[in-house]
Amino acid sequence: MQADSTVELDAQSDRLEVPWSAADGKVRYYDLRRQPELLLNIEEARRHRELGEFLAAVNSQASILETAKCDAWASNEISEEERIYGTPWKFGSYVDLIFGEDGPRVSLERHQELADDASRLLRRAPEIPAAAEFVIRRCFYHRPPGPGPREGFYVTFYLYGYGDDRQDAQRRWGIALKVVENLLLQLSATYRQAAREV
Repeated sequence: MQADSTVELDAQSDRLEVPWSAADGKVRYYDLRRQPELLLNIEEARRHRELGEFLAAVNSQASILETAKCDAWASNEISEEERIYGTPWKFGSYVDLIFGEDGPRVSLERHQELADDASRLLRRAPEIPAAAEFVIRRCFYHRPPGPGPREGFYVTFYLYGYGDDRQDAQRRWGIALKVVENLLLQLSATYRQAAREV
């Protein structure tokens, strides 16, 4: 699987506020770690079983991560770089990942370690027509009753599966998403073990 990590911290880069809410209040942040039953409120998770399973796993007690936002879509617009897959369709998603504990949330080094480790391990995974990218960005964590948001970071995890039609692309995306899910749980266990040994 193709995988890469980047850092986008300039003034024009996307940023995240946690918690967040759309202007109309119809979509918003759900704390799935503390209230897993709220997963049913996330439309993308209801529409795509694989994404729902991923969100449940990443927000579980086995994970050091939580999720803040997500989306999934299909497209038959293939970029020049994506032509290497030789397919006319792709199915993509993004999930914004945050650390479950406050300390790592403000550490750029911890985010780089996570993104680099995940990318490196995915490049060793069996070859499937899929691509992952981990993008580190700024996040503002609002924790009452503090005077204002605490500045930290988050990782946007993009994943694309490629196929001859929409169903084929979505099937490959689902396989790749399960690979990443297992990888993030494995990294969580590894990081926790390393922290205990220090």
